[in-house]
Parts: sequence; C-alpha cells; structure tokens
Amino acid sequence: MANHPVDVHVGSRVRMRRTLLGLSQQKLGGKLGLTFQQVQKYERGANRIGASRLFELSEILDVPPSFFFEGIPTDSARDGYGVEEPEEEFEHKYLGKRETLELVRAYYKITDIEVRKRIFDVIKSVSGQLESGDEKLSD
Repeated sequence: MANHPVDVHVGSRVRMRRTLLGLSQQKLGGKLGLTFQQVQKYERGANRIGASRLFELSEILDVPPSFFFEGIPTDSARDGYGVEEPEEEFEHKYLGKRETLELVRAYYKITDIEVRKRIFDVIKSVSGQLESGDEKLSD
C-alpha cells in the first residue's frame, strides 16, 4: 500500500524542521525514545504519526502542531475535508530539499544583520535577473 500523501507531507515537515534545527535523526529519536529508523519512517511517511506523538514532536521542534499541516495541497487529502486552500502559489517542493535547508541554516548563522541583509539583497537581485531572462551578470 502506498504512503498516504498527508503522512508524506507531515513527515517532510518534520524533516525540514529537524534539519533547520541541526538535529540528526538519531538525536530526535533519542528525545522521542525511538530509533533513528523510526524517525526515518515518519519522515518518509511510511509510518503515520499519532496525535500524541505529533504533539510531542511540536514541543521538541518548537513549532505549533499546525506547522506540520501548513501548505498541504487540497488534493492530498481525501475530498479535501478539513484542509484549507493554499494562501499563495509557491513551489513547496523546494522547501524540503537539503540544499534549501542548509542555505537557510547558513544564512541565519550570519550574526551581523547588515551583512545578512546585503546577502539577501544580492540573492534577490541575481534571482530577478535570472527570472527576466538575463542569465549573465554585468561586469
């Protein structure tokens, strides 16, 4: 039987938050009294996360329980029952990528807010040039 799309989404949100906090699967498993293999199964959506376990995860990962359901596509749940429409069109597929998570972690490790702002401005500028079709930077 295939993994339920809601379980996969919730698991990917667990993985994203765990990675952003710099926790290994083994460390998270230790806090939950589980093996890292069980954490892997949760993150893949192979095993469902019960309500009490989800609440425990929300406390360990310092997010509200609703965090795990944010951005869930309506077609992921049976008939969309109890699931809201996404507020904006955004490609959530990038949020779960390791590259994205490592970039965000590195960005927030920059303690000088002015430097961080300048880096943010550079990234926005470069991405704007690429979106407009101008793939080469001017000298």
